Amino acid sequence: MTIATNIQQIEQQLPEQTKLIAVTKTKPVALLQEAYDAGCRRFGENKVQEMVEKQPQLPADIQWHLIGHLQTNKVKYMAPFVSLIHSVDSLKVLEEINKQAARHARVIDCLLQIHIAQEETKFGFDEAEAVALLNSPELDQLANVRIVGLMGMATNTDDEAQIRQEFRTLKRLFDRLSTLQKPNVAFQELSMGMSSDYLIAIEEGSTMVRVGSAIFGTRN
Repeated sequence: MTIATNIQQIEQQLPEQTKLIAVTKTKPVALLQEAYDAGCRRFGENKVQEMVEKQPQLPADIQWHLIGHLQTNKVKYMAPFVSLIHSVDSLKVLEEINKQAARHARVIDCLLQIHIAQEETKFGFDEAEAVALLNSPELDQLANVRIVGLMGMATNTDDEAQIRQEFRTLKRLFDRLSTLQKPNVAFQELSMGMSSDYLIAIEEGSTMVRVGSAIFGTRN
């Protein structure tokens, strides 16, 4: 199967409001160009450094999404061009994004990463922490970031019922928080679902799926 065929097949499965993020981590620029030629415009990278290296080598209309864990000292490298950061998991990271965005006279869109999986290794806020952050006076000071929704990763398991339940929990939180009215909060995106579980995620209300191996084949 070619990359173009894979993309076409996935796109056909997506509802109109759901966007495909092609997960391009560890993939060479030539394969990204292939995905671009097949119509992909949203690329998701795990590491800032890799994103920064690839970005100038590819067309300028690509939207770059950071989907991996973000360290504050890396924010400045992608601040000029990153389109959406999926993995905000602390106020400290948000403050740094705000600072670097201000330097480039930008407002950077962010998703709060919510811990929904049963594995301990996944990063993210729990429900109470996310609610507290969104209602905090500190957030009101950050004019150069905009919280546009939530991201979550389900447990890595074959138990579809468990995956569905985790996605459903996240959607419920998303619906609850999306009523919040603030200048820098405008909930519209719910990023959940990867190659193994994106079909379940779509059914549970995902607006963005992060798909790598189903496009490019298994990881290098």
